[in-house]
Amino acid sequence: MRSSSTRFAMVGLLFGLAMAPGMTGCGYNEVIDRDEAVKAGWAEVENQYQRRADLVPNLVNVVKGAANFEKSTLEAVVEARAKVGQVRVDPSTIDDPEKLKQFEQAQGKLGSALSRLLVVAEQYPELKATAAFRDLQVQLEGTENRIAVARRRYVNEVAEYNKTVLRFPTSIGASMRGKKERPTFTATTPGADQAPSVKF
Repeated sequence: MRSSSTRFAMVGLLFGLAMAPGMTGCGYNEVIDRDEAVKAGWAEVENQYQRRADLVPNLVNVVKGAANFEKSTLEAVVEARAKVGQVRVDPSTIDDPEKLKQFEQAQGKLGSALSRLLVVAEQYPELKATAAFRDLQVQLEGTENRIAVARRRYVNEVAEYNKTVLRFPTSIGASMRGKKERPTFTATTPGADQAPSVKF
């Protein structure tokens, strides 16, 4: 009785040892690494977008103080910021093309509204001269740069992940983990791939 259980344990151990190289060769662990890299990249994207959203109320309050500032421009920023807050973001967002598209569209509208606000602010020298506005403008520009870097890194991580999931033999490890190709960021508005032309 004891020898059969020992024999069973030995067979199990030998089977596990025999399977270990196969698990490594099929990319099981590589899929885990790539999946975690995508999640880390996404967390940084969310972090930078949240940083921008947090700057908006202060920017709006400073701009409100400028006499005769375009009300429609200010309202567009407030509305876009509200829509960003309404988009539900959870861990499934990076696996759902529709959720990712909604997130990206809301962020794109906020970015456009903020760009418009900064262009209009150029027409208000007294606003541009305030230390609070200049400080917020610098913070916003820095955040936009961080967003661009975070998005680029995320796109690269998703590309590497997708290659791992689609290529043989790592596709075997991906299917064992139930992992599939992920969506990534795209240009959401016509001409988004070109720098805006600002004319005064």
